[in-house]
Amino acid sequence: MNRIKSVIATGVLCLGLLTASVGSACTNFLFTKGATADGSTMITYAADSHTLYGELYYRKAADYPAGTMFMLVEWDTGKPLFKIPQVAHTYSVVGNMNECQLAIGETTYGGREECWNKPVKGIDYGSLIYVTLQRAKNAREAIKVMAELCDTYGYCSEGESFSICDPNEVWVMDLIGKGVGEYDTVKGKPVLKKAYKGFKEGAVWVARRIPDGYVCGHANQARITTFPQEVKGSWKAISSKNMSHIFDPEVECVYSHDVVAFARMKGWYDGKDADFSFADTYAPLTFSGVRACDARVYAMFRRVNKSMEQYEDYAMGWNNDNRMPLWVKPDHKLSLQEVMDLMRDHYEGTPMDMSQDVGAGPFACPYRWRPMGFSIDGKNYIHERATSTQQTGFSFVAQCRSWLPNKVGGIIWFGVDDTYSTVYCPMYCGITEIPECFREGNGDMLTYSPTSAFWLFNRVTNFVYSRYKDMIVDLQKVQRELETSFINQVAVNDQSVKNLTDPALTDKLNSFSNGRANQMMNRWNQLDQYLLVKYIDGNIKKEENGKFKRSEYNMAVPPSQPQYPESFYRAIVKDHGDIIIEK
Repeated sequence: MNRIKSVIATGVLCLGLLTASVGSACTNFLFTKGATADGSTMITYAADSHTLYGELYYRKAADYPAGTMFMLVEWDTGKPLFKIPQVAHTYSVVGNMNECQLAIGETTYGGREECWNKPVKGIDYGSLIYVTLQRAKNAREAIKVMAELCDTYGYCSEGESFSICDPNEVWVMDLIGKGVGEYDTVKGKPVLKKAYKGFKEGAVWVARRIPDGYVCGHANQARITTFPQEVKGSWKAISSKNMSHIFDPEVECVYSHDVVAFARMKGWYDGKDADFSFADTYAPLTFSGVRACDARVYAMFRRVNKSMEQYEDYAMGWNNDNRMPLWVKPDHKLSLQEVMDLMRDHYEGTPMDMSQDVGAGPFACPYRWRPMGFSIDGKNYIHERATSTQQTGFSFVAQCRSWLPNKVGGIIWFGVDDTYSTVYCPMYCGITEIPECFREGNGDMLTYSPTSAFWLFNRVTNFVYSRYKDMIVDLQKVQRELETSFINQVAVNDQSVKNLTDPALTDKLNSFSNGRANQMMNRWNQLDQYLLVKYIDGNIKKEENGKFKRSEYNMAVPPSQPQYPESFYRAIVKDHGDIIIEK
């Protein structure tokens, strides 16, 4: 058993933490080649924030003369940080995938506040992703680049988990900063009192390759506990002092050389090196770290492997001793559509199902407006935080296919807004033109644009929330129609372009991805109009043979007006019956 010598964790069980943790809450699932039906690797990412606008980033490949500098800009805030040297050549990047089929996602877990709650110069987690995508060709190279960036420039964000995949391998990486020392507060500002002797600025971290045939996930809680450590003569695990060996295929674990030593220096750990747990030391479990975070991973695990239901008490935050494994083998190989659907979850089939309690209202809406926590009569309660949530800016399924040329093999299936009601649209990693509906600058969080997918999908979804159990059925029909069509069209297009070379290849990929985005926008605008006509004013129009039903005189027939469920009427009577009773 690890001996952890402090109880300062990702937070404490309190209303404030549950409220504060929402802003940086994201979800990642990871799938190896042997776990998928077609042999592709995949990672998923939901970028969830109440201030993040859904758009598809693009960075053009470029060559730079020696001495070129560029400014790091903090992804969350837009704040300029500092300049660093540019490399001679950068790869093009579409969203979170580059032209080499390298994809990276993240979730923020926070971790020990001493590691990040004082101003520290360094690269932020967003820049760490997007700079690495411009510089690395594969997952192992990405880990090396990320480690070197942190070691060279420091790290200024909270604790992060990263998903990293290429066409052959999938890795998970937990990372947290080290700060620069101990501080005093002078006139309300932090002042460095004592540097950490023998430790550089930067981060401590562990990265593990997911065994082929398995799936993994992380959702705002550090996931790597104990891990293989370097043994003389064996390279299955290496420290950052031996990074030159990271490209040896037998290496399955890489970690910062001071990951244990730093914890010892801080007094957070005094056990054996072999028993050291990254997550237990740098991000100890709390109720919110499990119920609002790890529970989302549990929801995915139980859908791909029924035996995972044994961890339900853990997922509910009631039994931390029954912690889930880092990865699990699915009951069957998963299709692309199944992976998309795994991102659509409200804890259906579990006690946490958000459509089953009175908070869902009369139309079983599995959403709760923030804040997540609330207090009644001195007791604290929570709303669930599911994978599908209203405040998603964008999400994707990154699919990497080793049997195709890189620019064709890599697809970022991109969607905006709530994962449950989005459409994943295929964007080849080799495109150089972003569709207008996803383009940066086409609207923002405070500026509506009629040609923006983010605003169109939000308009539809926010209407659907008002009569959820009825409208979501209509939405899902169109969602499935489009995604099925896209998957079939991609299969045909792959064959027609796989032997092309540039510039014909890029032109074809641009035309295809932009065409699918236009198809999606046109069909979703039709859905928007259809839902408004069908459900206006709480009524439901009657349909016949795919059209709204009219009378013999071409007038609208009277709509149906379904009653509320009896349970809702009873709740009304209990609350207000003495006023509305007939006498």
